[in-house]
Amino acid sequence: MFKTYTFPSVFEGNNTDLKNVSPDLINGLKIFHNGEGYVIGNLALTEGVSPHRNINSAPDELDYHILLKAALLIANQKLGNPITITTGFPFSTFQLYKETAAGLINGQHIVEYDAATFGGGVKKNVQVEVDNIQVIPEVIGCTIAIRKGPMKVQGNFFVVSLGYGTLEGLLSTEGGIVQRTSLSTYGLRYAVNLLEKELGKEHYLELKTEHQIDAAFQKGVIFLNRKRIDIRSIRDRVLKQYYEDVISPAMRKAFNDNDFTASQKMYLAGGGATYTALVDCFKEEFRDILDLEVAHEPQSLASRGYCINSSQLNGGVKSTAVGLDIGNATTVVSIFDDNNHEVQSSSIPSEY
Repeated sequence: MFKTYTFPSVFEGNNTDLKNVSPDLINGLKIFHNGEGYVIGNLALTEGVSPHRNINSAPDELDYHILLKAALLIANQKLGNPITITTGFPFSTFQLYKETAAGLINGQHIVEYDAATFGGGVKKNVQVEVDNIQVIPEVIGCTIAIRKGPMKVQGNFFVVSLGYGTLEGLLSTEGGIVQRTSLSTYGLRYAVNLLEKELGKEHYLELKTEHQIDAAFQKGVIFLNRKRIDIRSIRDRVLKQYYEDVISPAMRKAFNDNDFTASQKMYLAGGGATYTALVDCFKEEFRDILDLEVAHEPQSLASRGYCINSSQLNGGVKSTAVGLDIGNATTVVSIFDDNNHEVQSSSIPSEY
């Protein structure tokens, strides 16, 4: 039903000639912004020295502009013009950033990129037209995907999105969300930083950036001083500590007995839902209370929900709908992938 395009949310300034260094656009993203060249995503990880991104950055900051341009380029190459975009922010920053982000994204954009990185020849310009934009909380995107996507879940359920910068959660009912239950707290970055401190006790980390540590965290292995170090046991330990110190207390504060009476189902989303050790912590706490389920492809759930929302903004037309999740760890662009170009239009969470 969807096609998703994902790349790491990192970038680095680079004005060198890079020719035929990647197989395609998604792996060869090099964007020009204010006359300066930047390598983005996988290309930044292979060609860069210190690829980075600010955590929970504002829409008017450099990294947001660059990641946005890269995402707009991908969407344009797949759909043409015009496009409708839905994107989001955590509850903690949503009200602060939504108007700035909408103003930035709406309208026409000229994206200048280097096609030589993937054998495309020369520097090129593309015009991207965004004719409709809505900004909603990230966890609402997850909720839309659960209700309106292939799962088509009905009734009441909890959703917890385990992102890198923030963890988001709430109770969703047929009539809408229960605002009182919304929670926003430290994300997986907390566990990654714990792991970094543990490794730093015995190894020199060679000035690795936070995002490079996270990449190792995901793989379960890190190379230091030409040695391959298996970090899976440390990762499991810090994930359990993260759950006990941060996640469980936050949920106890947000969810009460009446909420558990209203729903016996919880869905986990976000990159954190791919770690068995973390999911097992949820299962242990809620084994006699809730049925726990990891959403299908949890890393892209919010982006797919945004895409569904974009089609609803279009009156049901799917051919120009884009879901854009500029995450702290990865950026995900979602579009529809089927021959049916209309969806059932339903109410959009206008309170946002």
